[in-house]
Amino acid sequence: MKTRRSLIIALEMMTVVLVVSMVKAQHQDKKSPPTSPMTGVADMQDQKMNERGDHVMGFDHTKTTHHFRLLPDGGSIEVAANSPQDTESRDQIRMHLGHIAKMFAGGNFKAPMLIHDQVPPGVPTMQKLKSDIQYKFEETEQGARIRISTNSPEALHAIHDFLRFQIKEHKTGDSLEVDQ
Repeated sequence: MKTRRSLIIALEMMTVVLVVSMVKAQHQDKKSPPTSPMTGVADMQDQKMNERGDHVMGFDHTKTTHHFRLLPDGGSIEVAANSPQDTESRDQIRMHLGHIAKMFAGGNFKAPMLIHDQVPPGVPTMQKLKSDIQYKFEETEQGARIRISTNSPEALHAIHDFLRFQIKEHKTGDSLEVDQ
């Protein structure tokens, strides 16, 4: 029953993302040409990823800050509202990360796949070794975090690959090295 409900939720999320992406693509703003073909492509890819992310996560990425940290036993995903007064974003962050922690623990990584339009590195191994990985949801003052930990060297490598991908994709500026 839980699996069926999770599948229905995932399918609904995918449908919403697809419809919104199609509508946005049809009405895309064409203000100024890119300075170079590659810059334009990269900017468009970033914009599309951010649009997909806003819809999947349920909050505006411009009103929040993401951090991905690599730790000796795993890492963390942290999101905070930029303004302490923005309780709407804070509450959406908490709801989203609480749901994501449960999904990841069950081996369900559909949300990052929808946001990034690909399977992030590390995901297949994290799915295979899901029983060796712990996901702990924690509220923070302005949002929430998911603390990811493991004792498995193979799972640890996969977690770090996944978090490095997130750092690069979201351009957070977080360290690609393990914090000691």
